[in-house]
Amino acid sequence: MTKWGDEAHAMRNRGALVNGAALLEEVLRDFEAATSDFQAETLSLSNAARESGYSVDYLGRLVREGQIPNAGRPNAPKVRRSDLPRKASSLQRRDPCIHLDATTPGQIARSVVTSDEGDAR
Repeated sequence: MTKWGDEAHAMRNRGALVNGAALLEEVLRDFEAATSDFQAETLSLSNAARESGYSVDYLGRLVREGQIPNAGRPNAPKVRRSDLPRKASSLQRRDPCIHLDATTPGQIARSVVTSDEGDAR
């Protein structure tokens, strides 16, 4: 069990009450900050090509033509992850943790609050 899991288990055993609304708001703020940071990350064209499924040359052309903003320098372009076009075929190869973007923060927070993992029954 993780440090937080141990603390939650100890609180549960002591019958501690938690303000669910405040906890949910904190979880949502943390989740939104994490996803915002992830989407704002700048990628080299080779890393952007790997994530998007498009070639380095094609992405470079989009940057030169102004269709994608250059988050780097003129001779060393970078692309923000949030600005990347994505080929449908590349979506299946994405990192599994990234699939959270299809889930709303509210759904995630509700699943955390209502989870009974670790409960002694």
